Amino acid sequence: MDAFYAGVELLRYPQFKSIALVIGGRRRKDSEQEPGMRLSQYTGRGVATTATYEARALGVHSGMGLMKAAKLAPEAILLPADFEQYTRYSRLFKAAVAEIAPTIEDRGIDEIYIDLTEHDEETAPLAQAIKDNVRRATGLSCSIGVAPNKLLAKIASDLDKPDGLTILTAADVRTRIWPLPARKINGIGPRAAAKLQALGIESIGALAQAERALLATHFGAHFGDWLLDAAQGIDERPVVTVREPKSISCETTFERDLDVRRDRELLSHVLLQLCERLSGNLVRKGYLGKTVGVRLRYEDFRGVTRATTLSLPVNDTEAIRQAARVCLKRVRFDRKLRLLGVRIGSLVSAHAAHEINSASAASERQQGALFS
Repeated sequence: MDAFYAGVELLRYPQFKSIALVIGGRRRKDSEQEPGMRLSQYTGRGVATTATYEARALGVHSGMGLMKAAKLAPEAILLPADFEQYTRYSRLFKAAVAEIAPTIEDRGIDEIYIDLTEHDEETAPLAQAIKDNVRRATGLSCSIGVAPNKLLAKIASDLDKPDGLTILTAADVRTRIWPLPARKINGIGPRAAAKLQALGIESIGALAQAERALLATHFGAHFGDWLLDAAQGIDERPVVTVREPKSISCETTFERDLDVRRDRELLSHVLLQLCERLSGNLVRKGYLGKTVGVRLRYEDFRGVTRATTLSLPVNDTEAIRQAARVCLKRVRFDRKLRLLGVRIGSLVSAHAAHEINSASAASERQQGALFS
């Protein structure tokens, strides 16, 4: 989806079309009705969640501190995030795609992979039909990249944004992909890109022609092999229609740094809210978990995590909160906090958890009978 959160907001505030718009900072409160403010008026330490292409042209990007963004685009409009609406439109666009091409791998709120292998239609009209159906269902635009594999399709989807439709064949790799910066490959982060640049490898084409031994020396054999394959457009990953989550988490960044003693009541309330949200997500998705963890970030941006594993999987608020409290007892609170999160892992389906809990209860009854 093109600048997804911003696109959803522009449906609500069409007066901001064609101007720089930034989404971020605190979340919208239900009582708020204001249509936004100038970014230059913002004071705080929030970050940009996304921005329209007009704001991106001024240098604003997701993850950028809003105070820094205000220096680049002081006249941009700032709107708080509304994740309920984004989730709703995410469901709508995915359902619109599924009406035409149902083999879908969900990659988050605004991105999917679609396997078109079994479709007999010509590629360009089929992809255009998907785009048109998404616009009818949501009023939003999307960009589609069609390619022989997921790695190339991901790159292609960004080549002609916004509202793009790009079709790549294997023969296009040299002309369309190799001139691009190496960091355009999904999986090459800032550190890897910097290491490649230090080796004189800046483009995907240069990476494709690098010596395998050189890459193995600097990145390890496994990652080095992957870098070379990726640059040559090789990717054998299938579209995965069902993906079991490894963990589920909820976290919040505070508007101000909180002191554990002075703000104890507020922190307790926040912890309860996080555990309630986590429990709701588990119930809705049909999972229970055994490993509960907490994540904290201090005022100096340093972080700490702690985890504990329960004897049986749980999904209720109180069990999660009690386990989180056990974790928190193992944390030093010598600095103020700016973020608190709760996570649950070692997930099992609700059906499997019922069998585990039933077997445990039977074992306890048997032991009780032996020692009665």
